[in-house]
Amino acid sequence: MNSSTRITRSEVVDLCETIHAANPDLPAFGARVLGLFLCVRLTLTYLRHNLPQGLVAEVYGVSQATASRVITAYTPLIARALEVSAPTVEDLDPTVQLIVDGTLLQCWSWADHPELYSGKHQTTGLNVQVACTLSGTLAWVSDPHDGRVHDTEALRRCGLLDVPPADLPEGASPPQHIGDKGYIGLGVITPRRKPANLPLHPDDKACSTTVNQVRHKIERVIANTQDLESPAHRLQKTTRNLPGNHHSHPRNHIHLHPMNKPHSV
Repeated sequence: MNSSTRITRSEVVDLCETIHAANPDLPAFGARVLGLFLCVRLTLTYLRHNLPQGLVAEVYGVSQATASRVITAYTPLIARALEVSAPTVEDLDPTVQLIVDGTLLQCWSWADHPELYSGKHQTTGLNVQVACTLSGTLAWVSDPHDGRVHDTEALRRCGLLDVPPADLPEGASPPQHIGDKGYIGLGVITPRRKPANLPLHPDDKACSTTVNQVRHKIERVIANTQDLESPAHRLQKTTRNLPGNHHSHPRNHIHLHPMNKPHSV
């Protein structure tokens, strides 16, 4: 497996063949210098690690402008090529029990898009729901929702819990999926919530431990779908993103920065 793309070379080649079959007239950006394979690989590297375009350009031996054009041109081509392979809710086996959890895909903090701000994560992004099998195999990823949408609402919207009776064997009930406490009230198996001002019963503790021993697999799946080796590259905020009073905000005064304070303060 290649460390820059996190997929094998043969998978990149298959992706290139799919893109070329659907788009015989490929973009000219970078084609002469890099070729189709390296254009796709450059784009995958950028998308996987969220690196600055200048750094990606240096790694692949092209200018920053060329790298930017390649990324802009090939990102939608890769998305369309993989779209048919991405499973939807309708593709899932309605009788299989899954482990579900939500995660936030961080993005730029736009001042005119407050709906992207997640109070839980204290940053902006898109909420996606992820499901895996009991063996820990990725099964499904939902469409993105605004960052402020709670996991409970996001799971309701995606339709994973809405299994038509006609899709089930006669007399069978929909499986109870497994999740964390954020899904309490949705018919999902979750750890037990501690009563107010009361200790958790030993039986409830044992139940919560059993659920968490199974649920950790979805956390591993989510970690494998994200780059956790280095923090995501965040673009420098412009005046369009900053609040109107940012010049007078104490946190923007350099002399108040913790690194500029004497040790005695």
